[in-house]
Amino acid sequence: MVLSLRKPKCPLFSSAVAFSPFQFPLVLSEPALFRSMSRPKTRFSSKPLESKTEIRASEPIPGSESSNGTSSVPELRVFMRKKRVKRTIDVQEEEHEAKPQNGKLCGLPDIEEFAYKRANGSFRLRKSTPASDVLPVETEVPSSIRPIGEPPPNWEKVLEGIRKIRSAEDAPVDTMGCEKAGNSLPPKERRFAVLVSSLLSSQTKDNVTHGAIQRLLQNGLLTADAIDKADEATIKTLIYPVGFYTRKATNLKKIAKICLMKYDGDIPSSLEELLLLPGIGPKMAHLVMNVGWNNVQGICVDTHVHRICNRLGWVSRPGTKQKTSSPEETRKVLQLWLPKEEWDPINPLLVGFGQTICTPLRPNCGICSVSEFCPSAFNQTSSPSSKSKKSGMRKKL
Repeated sequence: MVLSLRKPKCPLFSSAVAFSPFQFPLVLSEPALFRSMSRPKTRFSSKPLESKTEIRASEPIPGSESSNGTSSVPELRVFMRKKRVKRTIDVQEEEHEAKPQNGKLCGLPDIEEFAYKRANGSFRLRKSTPASDVLPVETEVPSSIRPIGEPPPNWEKVLEGIRKIRSAEDAPVDTMGCEKAGNSLPPKERRFAVLVSSLLSSQTKDNVTHGAIQRLLQNGLLTADAIDKADEATIKTLIYPVGFYTRKATNLKKIAKICLMKYDGDIPSSLEELLLLPGIGPKMAHLVMNVGWNNVQGICVDTHVHRICNRLGWVSRPGTKQKTSSPEETRKVLQLWLPKEEWDPINPLLVGFGQTICTPLRPNCGICSVSEFCPSAFNQTSSPSSKSKKSGMRKKL
């Protein structure tokens, strides 16, 4: 009987035979194998049990030969399987210097390595693949995106053309703007009137704001002390129909109390303090500083200035060609390149231009003298409503 065992699973075989990885196959006879396991080690035995029995295959085993001299005892073959040794190969990254060949790199770095380019021009490459038409890292792709702080082309010609258009001063802002509020009042009261006019002008046309200021002036409610003593319902009635008149009436009462307690009836003289007043935003604060205190700290950007600067291509989001998303973002970008002497007059100039020529809907690009420099010219001339009307008329014809 011949047994082939890959791995000794029985404890009987594992305790009787000492296997060695250098001695296999090991041939044992059955009587000798069981004879070595017949004496277990106990505390009553007189002789200790041998721990290991080593039987060499070359020594003859007694009683294992038959009468004819041949071996009749079946052999037991035991095979052991060697353990696989896991080999780990450490691949070390090597530094290859990207040597230009005829102005081209011989290797293409990984994408993340562009941000960690060394000063001596070497790269840490994982794989080096030949590339014949790879641009060098220093090569800049030409782009039409204007760098931050660089003025747009022909901006001076555009500004001069708008001045010529606005020389007639026929826009509502020229006679009813916030700058005209309280012209006949003393300086202290005029500054407060400009502040009130700026607060009421939010999302309101100039003629509506001018009418509310005139009604407050006629009723003697254009000073901080008078507004603080007046009833809020009366203020609502006088400033109606300005946008959000209920909330603006509440803010007027709060502003009047703050001006009385902290500034003796006057208004704050710094941009930071003006922004702390309820309902006063950056556009209003810059306007009050420019007109009330003659202190130009920034450009007053409203919806007209925001729209026209984007149409002319004067402003864009940093690093992109996209339009700015808010008047405050327009102000920050415009102040990067526009000369400071233009910060104060740019607001009434563009506001009047937006009220007469570059209107929100259907701008008059045909009569505009700067349309040749405007990238949005004739693109904003028709609104969806006008297009639908034209298509309806065509269907009727």
